[in-house]
Amino acid sequence: MFMGSLWDKYDSDTTYDEYLGEDNKLRKQAKVISNILEKIGSKKLQEIERNCASTINARGINFRVYSSGKKAQEKKWPLDIIPRIIPKRDWSKVSKGLLQRVKALNLFIDDVYNDKKIFKDNVIPKELVFKSPYYLKECDGFSPKHKAWSNISGIDLIRNIKGDFLVLEDNLRVPSGISYMLENRMVMRDVFPELFTRYKVSDIHQYPNKLYHCMLECIPKKTKDPHMCVLTPGRANSAYFEHRFLSEQMGIALVEGKDLFVEKDIVYMKTVRGKLKVDCIYRRLDDTFLDPKAFFKGSLIGVPGLFKAWRKGNVGILNAPGTGIADDKAIYSYVDKMIVYYLGEQPKIQQVETLLCSEKIHREHVIENISKFVVKPTNGSGGAGILIGPHASKKNREAMKKNILKNPRNYIAQPLEILSTTPTITDNSIEPRHLDLRPFILSGKSTWVTTGGLTRVALKKGSTIVNSSQGGGSKDTMIIDM
Repeated sequence: MFMGSLWDKYDSDTTYDEYLGEDNKLRKQAKVISNILEKIGSKKLQEIERNCASTINARGINFRVYSSGKKAQEKKWPLDIIPRIIPKRDWSKVSKGLLQRVKALNLFIDDVYNDKKIFKDNVIPKELVFKSPYYLKECDGFSPKHKAWSNISGIDLIRNIKGDFLVLEDNLRVPSGISYMLENRMVMRDVFPELFTRYKVSDIHQYPNKLYHCMLECIPKKTKDPHMCVLTPGRANSAYFEHRFLSEQMGIALVEGKDLFVEKDIVYMKTVRGKLKVDCIYRRLDDTFLDPKAFFKGSLIGVPGLFKAWRKGNVGILNAPGTGIADDKAIYSYVDKMIVYYLGEQPKIQQVETLLCSEKIHREHVIENISKFVVKPTNGSGGAGILIGPHASKKNREAMKKNILKNPRNYIAQPLEILSTTPTITDNSIEPRHLDLRPFILSGKSTWVTTGGLTRVALKKGSTIVNSSQGGGSKDTMIIDM
């Protein structure tokens, strides 16, 4: 039970807490929510938490978790009802930095596949790009409409011990999570309406409409009656809920590869009334599974001939094939230089210091000091394969050293940043838990960033692993006027 004030035993001295400042006093933006929580009391708060879980269950908000040798488990989406609150003035600075970053990343991808100026000017080693598993030579000499390659970008942010937002990594292939951001808000409005009467909360539900119009903008050739679809690998995919959610919200078809075919380099959808020309596809497949004629010959979930149809300008694909080169964590370390090179500007949002294990001096330093670093595979996702040096066993640290020496190109290292915390409900109390944030940026004719994003929270005490597949949870991210 909560005894006395909600904050009597709340210990956030070692982090930047987004509710309590260094003097253990509530930050301005947290005073209203604190009053609400105090007034509700522990018993009612636990009841709201149960109602939240019931609402999530009723809405069918779920995701799948895969582990080696085991059948996929379907889990209900974990939402903590104490929201993350960010003042609008703070978010405005972050938003400008994200728009700048994604603009530079799109220019970089287009340059890699066309003029290759950045290599000629020795800004980035070309071997780092051309040896990336995400580089697609098949894309050379092509630019999608508006030179927008990463139409949907998910940029992971953290807040450090000083409270500064930093970019942790870029997700530019098929970033997921936006549906959970939107569903979190819907659930919170249902189970915790008082928050929205007491705070001036920025709306987030324009995203499906913005995505729909982004797709329209990326149709290569003008057409009077455009048809678009979301291409999913199928029900077994971990993010299938999101694929279905977004197709329904945009009012466009959700299809699998078997529902599409290519004829004379035109993409068609099979319907009960016959074939229907498709003008733009929001794909949720990895590059190499998109088209068995162009890439992985054994793909049963792709569409034969799709890549050629795209290159001929007969269909738009979001995100464009080949976008993953800017998703590689080794490339991440050069994004600040890209911003200066392509835009002639200084970065408006900083990123975490990163050491490339492919460089001898960095590699030796990382191996000698591995207990101080977070080591990540350059092509990993979902938190898989990461070593958190300060918390790892000696055995695991030694194993990672061997992996680095065996394939140095495949690893980067970053100092362990102390992630910010926000109050989170535990069994019988409120405690600080570490979190990150994934805003989403849409790029077509113009660029737009969500007001906030998906906040992911580590539910285990002291943990910094926020991925839902590894036991993390989520929070509604409220951008508020003050």
